[in-house]
Formats: sequence, C-alpha cells, structure tokens
Amino acid sequence: MLPIYLASSSPRRSMLLEQLGLPFTVVVPEVEEEVQEGLPPHQLVETLALRKAGAVAPSISKGLVVAADTVVVWQGKVLGKPADAREAAEMLGLLAGNEHEVFTGVAVMEKPSGRRVVTHERTRVRFRPLTTEEIARYVATGEPLDKAGAYAAQGLGAIFIAGIRGCYFNVVGLPLARLAQVLKEFGVDPLEYVQNN
Repeated sequence: MLPIYLASSSPRRSMLLEQLGLPFTVVVPEVEEEVQEGLPPHQLVETLALRKAGAVAPSISKGLVVAADTVVVWQGKVLGKPADAREAAEMLGLLAGNEHEVFTGVAVMEKPSGRRVVTHERTRVRFRPLTTEEIARYVATGEPLDKAGAYAAQGLGAIFIAGIRGCYFNVVGLPLARLAQVLKEFGVDPLEYVQNN
C-alpha cells in the first residue's frame, strides 16, 4: 500500500482518519488560506484542500497526500473560524434556530505521478433556538474559537444540534465515506487493509 500523508494540523482530522484503520503520517502544510472573493462554497473548500495537498506533496517522494478544508455556510454567507469571542457569539446567533450547511473539500494527490482527485461533501445542520446566555457561556469555554462556524459538533457544541442531514463526519471536518471512495481510486481499500493486517 502507498504511504499516506495527512496534510493537516487538525487533531480532529487525525482522529477521524485513524477510524479508517490506515497508517498515516501527519505533515502540517504551510499555506495561505486567502482565496478569490465570491467563490461558491464547494469551489472554495476544494481550492483550499488542493492548496494544502500541493504544499505537502513536494516534501515526499512516494505516497498519497490527503488534505481537507471545511467551512460553514449560512444563507450563502461563509463562516470560517471566528477572529475573537465577539465574532464567535455573532456567528452562533446567526445559526441559532436555523439550518446551515457544512462543506468540506477533500483532495488526494499521488506522488510521484502527480495524479489528483478533488471533491467535496455537503451536510445540512439544524440548530435549536439558543438564548443569549447559552451562547455567552459556550463562547466562554473557548471551544468555538478555532472552529469553522464557531462550534464543534464532536464537542460541547453537540448540545445545540437538533438535526443533521448528510454525513456527520463531514461536520467534524473529514467526510470518511467520500474519502474512502477516493482512496479506492488509488488502490487503497480500508476494509481490505484492515482484513489483511
């Protein structure tokens, strides 16, 4: 099996990739996350995922580089990571009582061939109504400050989620079903690997 490199500094993405049972090495990409204004969300996350994979690829001679990027979208507005507690509270106020979408772009790049597959996943998430006090107390925990959309579905933010339509793992930051299908295109089958090792 080709070696796998995860181009990410996110502990959540590492934990999710571990669920596939495949060995991998984390390589933190150094990339500029600013992109052209006005890109549709699916194109934005695919562009950034590919940029992360491309930043790591030159440092390896053989293997697969896996990268991802996630954004939250509310009424067409992209919500990235909040700059501070005030912005986190504002984002949560927008999401409260409403449905939003989570997009994750996934890029897999093969070395030395340079072959690549880029795709994305979309999930709809519905929040229950939130009080100003609930939002303030959640922001005070610090959890929202490094999360797209200012919440963690796998953390305390789970208490706000009334429903999810689509891939839950996408909301956490790595759509495992879609990633597994992409890896199979490169001859890497998680089920086969686990059965044989």
